[in-house]
Amino acid sequence: MVVTEPDATPLRVLDLTDELAFQGARLLVGIGAHVVRTDSGAGLGPAARAHWHAGKRWTPVRDAAELGALAAAADIVLESGPVARLRGLRRDGSSRWPHAVHVVVTPFGLTGPRRDWVGDDLILASAGGMTWLGGRPDGQPKPPPREQALQTAGAHAAIGALLAVVSGTPQLVDVSVQEATAATLETAALAWIHAGRFPVRNGGVYEHVAHRIFDAADGYVAGGYSGSDRMWTGLLAWMAEGGEADDLLDEHWQDAAFRWRQRAHVDAVVQRFAARRPAAALAAEARERALPWAEVAPPERLTANPQLRDRASLVTITGAGLPDGGVEDAGFPWAALPRPVTLSALRQVAPGEAPWPTSGPGKARGRDGGPRSKALAGVRVLDLTWVLAGPYVTKQLGEHGADIVKIESRHRQDPTRFAPSMHLRPGSDPDDSGYFLNFNRNKRGVALNLRTEEGRRLLRELVPHCDVVVENFSPGVLARWGMDYASLRALNEDVILVSMAGVGQTGPWRTAVTFADTLAAMSGLSSETRDPGGPPQGLTFGLGDMIAANSAVLATLDLLARGAGGHVDLSQLEAMAATMGPAALEPVLGTGAPDPRTPPHPNRSPHAVPHGVYPVIGDDRWVAVSVTDEAQWRTLAHLAGLPCAEGDVNVRRTHEDEIDAALAAWTSRQDGHELAELLQAEGVGAAVVATGQDLVEADEQLAARGFYPVLDHPLTGPVRHEGIVARLAETPGGLDRPAPLLGEHTHEVLRELLGLNDEQLVALAAEGVTE
Repeated sequence: MVVTEPDATPLRVLDLTDELAFQGARLLVGIGAHVVRTDSGAGLGPAARAHWHAGKRWTPVRDAAELGALAAAADIVLESGPVARLRGLRRDGSSRWPHAVHVVVTPFGLTGPRRDWVGDDLILASAGGMTWLGGRPDGQPKPPPREQALQTAGAHAAIGALLAVVSGTPQLVDVSVQEATAATLETAALAWIHAGRFPVRNGGVYEHVAHRIFDAADGYVAGGYSGSDRMWTGLLAWMAEGGEADDLLDEHWQDAAFRWRQRAHVDAVVQRFAARRPAAALAAEARERALPWAEVAPPERLTANPQLRDRASLVTITGAGLPDGGVEDAGFPWAALPRPVTLSALRQVAPGEAPWPTSGPGKARGRDGGPRSKALAGVRVLDLTWVLAGPYVTKQLGEHGADIVKIESRHRQDPTRFAPSMHLRPGSDPDDSGYFLNFNRNKRGVALNLRTEEGRRLLRELVPHCDVVVENFSPGVLARWGMDYASLRALNEDVILVSMAGVGQTGPWRTAVTFADTLAAMSGLSSETRDPGGPPQGLTFGLGDMIAANSAVLATLDLLARGAGGHVDLSQLEAMAATMGPAALEPVLGTGAPDPRTPPHPNRSPHAVPHGVYPVIGDDRWVAVSVTDEAQWRTLAHLAGLPCAEGDVNVRRTHEDEIDAALAAWTSRQDGHELAELLQAEGVGAAVVATGQDLVEADEQLAARGFYPVLDHPLTGPVRHEGIVARLAETPGGLDRPAPLLGEHTHEVLRELLGLNDEQLVALAAEGVTE
């Protein structure tokens, strides 16, 4: 890779976002960009305004000319909202500001039959498949808390912006919230693609790993016994110490397949064990034993978390309207990059003050080396990751042109390749596991047995030929191999090392073993999955893995854009905490609105009435509806014959039970797809609560945009994969090759990069190094 001299000049970002992409602009603040808005954020509550807009300034614009002048000085214009409200697109769909990277986040994308559909988080989480996965089987589906669909889209917007910056090519970037959501479901669509079935909501019990939330003596804990054998043997030994293992010491329980089939019994024994212990004490002892358990902590305790405090990952927000000394908020997930520890609240640009500290025309900053077909063409990545979070990073880098060299071995078995419960398709083997295929496309597979000294030596020899190394080992593993960051720099001065430990490389919890559910519990997310008055339910898919992955991608692209090496110490816990929105601030600053949720209505919103999911024709079929303004309300009330046809949202709130009952009676007689089409045609936000089958086979928008492209795998044959989220107009990404067979490219890569000959390769195979 050829790079320019390291560029420390902050990017200038014009922030024209609404809630669809607030998270994207916030993440750009986190990498040091200078961000300017054109409004004061007055419509937000105090906690939301402080969280989403800290570190920014704002300046009013009176007309299109003033907006154009402001955009002319920006490197990135980040815009979001329904297509009809966008200010930066011409009638032909091109950008009004072609000198800049112009990222546009819309509900359903800039093309396709539903480009004009509208929606908030509930609508888009439903259209993208998230809502279907949440809730109890005997209740209504519900999306994850804290607007995770919108936050995921915001992260992809920031990624799209930096991909374009790295490419050196000003261009339009199209991000669909629906697609960003659909790419973040783990197995929801993949199970349909590979097995003709889809997971269903079950109150938070993971379908393919033995993890869930258990009652503790004084609260709740998240944990389980999947993963390596030690996760089971360690938990069993712990239970046996107190005589609490019941019959699980019998020999037949050592068979993982038998345990899986009898999971209900195992869970019952584990539940009795957990219920005798305080949650915090159980979690602390589990960390000492290196077992994946965590207390389900409420988000208001985030700022007191000793791991977050030790790593200085919190940010203090100061400024007008805030308490003296400021307020502490969740920060940003990348410890080794300069990240803010103090931010000023959003303030207006003073008269005579330049909007940005630096002036001049907007510029595209990126790697040298001339035009390229993909943003990351010429970048090579050494991929040492497994399972989901790490592979999701390298998947995205590979989609945009990076050469991904994936190191594997049958001696350290990736569960997504080898574990039968993760194959998705009955009868498949490690080379055609459906889970593995989706998250490892566009990669070259090299088999190296890293338990051998020769395997580790070859791994070190690959480092000078790579620009980025991504790993998600436990802290200290790379150092034992002589591959810590200092050692890697000695091999390759400009290398970027991305480490993705569960809670980071440092801190009092650094040795904690984490799964997606334990990270969600630590971050406060699991606590907010409870129905009003009920226990927390957790999530049934690895949302935290993909949140962490998006953060790692963004940090990697930032270093590539600067032309600088570095060590990205990515904490998955910090990444999760950064998606809790203003939760940590609300106990101090208030929300500005009451929580309107009442049983049995977990989907109610302080900003919209009606707002929920309602039954439609069919077994367990639902439609999401959200009314956010008075025009939408009048339309819906007329169509459905609803009571309380006059009045604003506060008036409707007093009649919400009556409205919901009447609306549910009306929708229950309708076909969900036809009803969503009808309501959207009238400007009312609505969408079917989509299953994996709906996404893959029945969604005309995803089909029109080619979101499930086909790759031809040598064993599976033609098979659909989840598509690319950030669509760059000038340097588009693509899916070019299926996931590798185990070791498929070993000889090719070792010949190409290390110059090994046939005799040497045969000797390595005979010694068990390349298997």
